[in-house]
Amino acid sequence: MLDAAEALQQLVEGNRRYVANQSHHPNQTESRRTEVAQGQHPFAAILGCTDSRVPPEIIFDRGLGDLFVIRSAGQVLDEAVIGTLEFGIVELAIPLLVVLGHSNCGALHATIEALERGAEPEGSVRYLVESIRPAVERAKGRSGDLLDNAVRINLELVLNRLRESRVLSEALHKGWLKIVGACYDLNTGVVEFTD
Repeated sequence: MLDAAEALQQLVEGNRRYVANQSHHPNQTESRRTEVAQGQHPFAAILGCTDSRVPPEIIFDRGLGDLFVIRSAGQVLDEAVIGTLEFGIVELAIPLLVVLGHSNCGALHATIEALERGAEPEGSVRYLVESIRPAVERAKGRSGDLLDNAVRINLELVLNRLRESRVLSEALHKGWLKIVGACYDLNTGVVEFTD
């Protein structure tokens, strides 16, 4: 079993291979499928956006059973997402949790547009907009691109909220869990990690 530093290194190396167009496609064989059918032992949990252009297994060059992936638009948290992450960390002893944002996020862009128009989104999309609103509000007035700033602030807010989880904070304090942020660039394929 990998520790958090080794798990992070696996992701960094996998992303380097992906960016260099030298992916190894590890753990994607029939024997691996048979092996993980008996049980899973992922080395990292990834909370990412639902954006179809940001599939964690591909951008980190990983395979079956390597990553415990949860996706929601704009990495929006609710009880189900937090509970799923807590389950993965505790029950599967995952040492690394990565919150993966990305450039040009559609969920954040839609939130910016809704707030600028004063539009009230329909259905449960309203929950997404309200969840992302604090990041957009904090990004307003900062120098630079509003969307890029909102993506990074949203990432910080999600990380902070996860660190407030009693289950996750206990694992952090015991030293066997590390939580990091990361941002994927849609144009280059590069993932930039933050602490």
